Amino acid sequence: VQLVETGGGLVQPGGSLRLSCAASGSWFRIYSMGWYRQVPGKQRELVATITSGGSANYADFVKGRFTISRDSAKNTVYLQMNSLKPDDTAVYYCKTDTTRSYWGQGTQVTVSS
Repeated sequence: VQLVETGGGLVQPGGSLRLSCAASGSWFRIYSMGWYRQVPGKQRELVATITSGGSANYADFVKGRFTISRDSAKNTVYLQMNSLKPDDTAVYYCKTDTTRSYWGQGTQVTVSS
């Protein structure tokens, strides 16, 4: 299974970005997909996940600002990020859970004026 993330970049505070993660390869079933983020010197942390049934889970620090969604036909998960803050600056990683977990290579999101 390969995961390719796109959509990162530089945005001003208060701006928006949309991340995409496309999965390719073969698997029995995708149970969930999600987004995590990491800054240097800190542990990777959960941002949001979504199950195959469409149930979403968010970290408290993104509730009301970020929305996770998925297109099962395209094996793609999205993260719509609104009202971005400088503290949201991080490398964002996509993760998918099948019979094991797979990670993408990460995409940099920088929120700065």
